[in-house]
Amino acid sequence: MRDIIGLGVAGNFAHHLEQAGELKDFENVVTKEEDEPKGIFPFYLPNSESFLGLYPISERELELPTYEANAQVEPEVVILFDIEYNEAKNVVGLKAQKFTAFNDCTIRKEGAKKISEKKSWCANSKGMASEWITIDKFEEGGLMDNFHLCSFVRRDNILYPYGVDAPLLGYSYFYKKLENWLIEKMNKQREFGPLEDISEHLKATNYPKQALISIGATAYAEFGEKNYLQSGDEIFVVVYDTRKGSADIELAEEKVILHQKVI
Repeated sequence: MRDIIGLGVAGNFAHHLEQAGELKDFENVVTKEEDEPKGIFPFYLPNSESFLGLYPISERELELPTYEANAQVEPEVVILFDIEYNEAKNVVGLKAQKFTAFNDCTIRKEGAKKISEKKSWCANSKGMASEWITIDKFEEGGLMDNFHLCSFVRRDNILYPYGVDAPLLGYSYFYKKLENWLIEKMNKQREFGPLEDISEHLKATNYPKQALISIGATAYAEFGEKNYLQSGDEIFVVVYDTRKGSADIELAEEKVILHQKVI
């Protein structure tokens, strides 16, 4: 995974940006549709000499910044895509291979000029489950139709819902619509406000053959909206098949769980 570029989608679930206090960051970003995501951002650039060149993903630990900062879980699904380029090195195709549970943990940092400045601060600032689910087809009628995403934080031996339990079909942009939008942004998104030129990042990372793309965080449950992470918390991000289980992290049969300890 260390040779794969890491990208994220901002604003792909209703109400998340409002709850996170980040809607103002995008006030000058114009979208074609009301529910369209605001843009994509890098969270890992392989071999980069910038802070984004440090591989940030851990499957067991989440390390808070050494400076004072408010950090929140951002429960997401991350998809591994194969990238197809043409001779001009434009992205012309994305093929979804597999997906898993992801924590795009974010600090609420005033004055940050780019989204990426809130996304990566050490080697354990992100979380990703070690188990993957193979995607049969990235379109309606595939197995992803049946999956939900939920998250919890255990604090003082009490398990609190952190993000709302949401169907993957609840993403504003999903399947082919998301795929086409990602291709457009990877080619055409330019440096503007909190957004960055993704085509330049692809060039600088020698046109990677694959991308890890976290496709957006759910809205927060009451505890998640009102509580930042503390040392000692345990984080659970769960994707589960509603045909074979429930959001209960002990009972769900067909599920993938990311479990991190906050240090």
